[in-house]
Formats: sequence, C-alpha cells, structure tokens
Amino acid sequence: MNLFYINYMNFRALEVFLVVADCGGFASAGEKIGLTQSAVSIQIKALEESLDTILFDRSKRPPILNDNGVLLVKKSRQLLDQVEKLQQSFTEKKFSGSLKIGTVASVLTGVMPNVLSSMKKIHPRLLINVVNDTSIELMSKVKSGSLDGAIVSELVRLSPDLKWHIFAHEPLVIISSPGTEGLTEKELLTQCPFLQFAKNTRIGKIIDNNLIERGIKVQSRMELDSLEAISLMVGQGLGVSIIPQRSHTRGLKKNLVVSPFGEKTIKRDLGLVYRPANPNVKLLEFLGKVLTNETNSALKKK
Repeated sequence: MNLFYINYMNFRALEVFLVVADCGGFASAGEKIGLTQSAVSIQIKALEESLDTILFDRSKRPPILNDNGVLLVKKSRQLLDQVEKLQQSFTEKKFSGSLKIGTVASVLTGVMPNVLSSMKKIHPRLLINVVNDTSIELMSKVKSGSLDGAIVSELVRLSPDLKWHIFAHEPLVIISSPGTEGLTEKELLTQCPFLQFAKNTRIGKIIDNNLIERGIKVQSRMELDSLEAISLMVGQGLGVSIIPQRSHTRGLKKNLVVSPFGEKTIKRDLGLVYRPANPNVKLLEFLGKVLTNETNSALKKK
C-alpha cells in the first residue's frame, strides 16, 4: 500500500474513510456527514482503487476493516494532520480553519456563548463547530479523534495521551422556591419533592452517590438533564434540587433560594480535555485560556 498514490481529489475520500472507521458502518457514517450510503461506498471504492488495495472485509455485514484498513486509519490521520499543519503554516498569525468541540449541556447554556463570542472577535476566520453530549461520550469522541477537544466534568481517570485543563470549580448547592428560607437542609431534601439531575450524567451520579452516602432519602419526582429546566420547575414551586452553581447563570430564575449542600463544600470541576498530539493544539490551548478568563470575569461581576 503506497500512500503517495493518494492525489488531492482523494483527501475527501480519506476523510470519509475515517468517519466510516469511527462509526463502524457505511450507513451510519453517511448519516453523520450528510451523504447517502451509496455516496459513501463510491468514496471508499475510489480510495481503494487509488491505493490498489482492499480496505474492508465485505463478507461481513456490515463490512469491517481488514488489516490494510486498520493500518490506513493510523496513516491517514497522520497524513491529514500534516496537511492541516501545512495549511496553517501559510496563513496569517490569526487562527483560521475549523475546530470541532464538544461540551456538556450546562456549559453550552452557561459560559460557552461568551467564549464563542470572544473567539470570534479575536479570530474572525476561525470556524468552531460545537456538539452537545454527556462527558463519557465526549471523552470517547476526543480519544477517537472525531472531536478536537471537549468540555467535560469530573474526570475519574485521564488517559496518558490526553490533557485536562480545568477552568472552573462549581460548588453543589440546593435550590428551592421562595418561602423555604427557614427550612434546614434535611427538611428541604426529605420533605419536598426532589427534582433529580439526570443520573446518566457525571454530575448526576455525584449528587446521587452523596445522597446515598449521607443516608438522605429524597422523594424523587422528576429526572431532568437541563439546569434551566430544573431551575424553572423549582421556581414554580414544584420541588427542590441540587445543582452546580455556575459562574454564568443566564436563563436561570433570580428569585431562587440557594442553600449549601453538605457541611463540606462539594465541587464539580469543569475542564477542556484534548490530545496534545492534535494539530490544532495551539488553538485548543488558546480556547482553554479564554474559558478560564471568561469564567473568572463572570465570578468577579457577582
């Protein structure tokens, strides 16, 4: 297999090939990049012809990568990374190109709009694509290379090939509706309906584990994955909840009663995770600085 046979027109086919490898099938890859399964097959066939090599075992359904295909995944990532570096070396000092970033929902409606606005003002030629998912899924996408970086919470273990830039420490607090100011923590959590932060999220698991460890039995009524939705429900007197207190609180009701959760403050760390080997590492480091600056600026205004 000779990579020198790949001409300019086949760089697109290489990109499609990597998406197929990540998604595990032609149909799912097509759905992700907006192509029909037939169009994906044509791209893969053209790539195989240019390399004079079969990349998939088509006796399986769906087809799976053969040894040549597995080798090409590694080689093509390296090749496309080098091409991107070459392109960047001829651009002006302001960053350009694109960056694929993932984020948990609470950041998407918190600090992220300010960060994107700041990035656009400083680097107007830079295109940032943002996707929303859970921390676990985002970590997986960063490791596979389908995302340049991701803003996630509470890493349990960090792979040696990843870097973790923490930019916020958010304390967990109890929120309740007006008129509950005199109630103790135990009264709030055991006597009022409890709106649970989704247990499939990292922060939801942390909250649930702390309640269990402390022997607090809540009257769970709803399970939601949106801080805004939880805040609005609590504001309407539908119950109480435990959430991370964010630096940016756009969209949250301002008349909520906020109380400490636990004698010792429990915090959620938020950070940007990425591969130092990523060709966009300078951009990612800059994004980390902007996340830190925007968070600190918001805290000073409170």
